[in-house]
Amino acid sequence: MNELYGAGVALVTPFHSDGTIDFGGLERLIEHQISGGMDYLVSLGTTGEVATLSESERKAVWAFTVEKVKGRIPLVAGIGGNNTAEIVHQLEQFDTTGYAAVLSVSPYYNKPTQEGIFQHYRAIAAASPLPVILYNVPGRTGSNVSPETTVRLAREVGNIVATKEASGSLEQFGKIMRDKPEDFLLISGDDGATLPMMAMGGVGVISVVGNAFPTQVATLAKMCLENNFEAARRLHSKLIRITELCFIEGNPAGVKAILHELGICGPTVRLPLVGVSAQLQEAIRSELETFAVV
Repeated sequence: MNELYGAGVALVTPFHSDGTIDFGGLERLIEHQISGGMDYLVSLGTTGEVATLSESERKAVWAFTVEKVKGRIPLVAGIGGNNTAEIVHQLEQFDTTGYAAVLSVSPYYNKPTQEGIFQHYRAIAAASPLPVILYNVPGRTGSNVSPETTVRLAREVGNIVATKEASGSLEQFGKIMRDKPEDFLLISGDDGATLPMMAMGGVGVISVVGNAFPTQVATLAKMCLENNFEAARRLHSKLIRITELCFIEGNPAGVKAILHELGICGPTVRLPLVGVSAQLQEAIRSELETFAVV
C-alpha cells in the first residue's frame, strides 16, 4: 500500500450556513489539498462529521470527491461505526470506483472487549472489497484497540493493511512497531504525534491540520520519510500552536474556523457540534498573521 506513505488528510465536509453541504467549498478544499502536495485524501472520516450525514449525503460526497479528484491522488473512504452488521451492509453496497482503501474506526460507545473488537474487524475485512485501515482513537470511542489486538488483526486478517493510531501512547506505538508484520503500516492519527511516531517507524499521518496547511503537513511527513529529522523538528515546532488552536474547542470546529479565514469554506458545523468562540476566532486570526509558511 505505497499510496498510504506520507501525508493524508481527513477532509472536513463544508456546509452552507443553513447546514446543507457546500459542494463548491468541498471542491475548493480538494484543489487546495492537491496543489499543496497532499499525498492522499480521506473522505468522510470523523473530521468529515460523517455521524451527522444521511446515507444519501454520504454517497453524494464520496461520488463528488471521486469526480473532482480525477485520479490525481489516491482516495480512502471512511466507513465505520458501532453496528457491525450495518457497516458490513455499507461495505457490500459501497461503490469502490476511485477508492484505494477503507478507513474504519473502532466501535464507539458499546465498549467491546478486545475479542469483540477483533471479531468486529474480521467481519468488516471479510465484507470489504478494499484493503482496510484500522482506526484507534480511544479519546472518541471510549475503548482502546490494544497493541496485541492490532498485531493479531495484522497477522490473521489478510486485507487489514494498516492502522491509524491516535491513542497518544508512545509505549503502544512501540509495541505495534516491534511486533507487527513487516508490511503492516503504522500511521499517525494525531498531528502532534507525527514526528515521534515516524521516528519510531511510522509511514505518515492522516491529518486534520492538513485541511488548512497541506504543504506544511506533507513536507513534514516527507522530511521524516527521508530521515531528515533535524528539519522536521523545526517544522514540527512551527506547527505546534496552530495545531493546538485546531483542537482546543473541538474538531472540526477549529480547523473549519481556520479554513474560513483562508477563504476556502465556511465555519458551519452540524449539531451537536457548535462553532468556535469569538475569543478562539480572534486567536486564530492573530496566529495566521504570523504563521510561518514552508
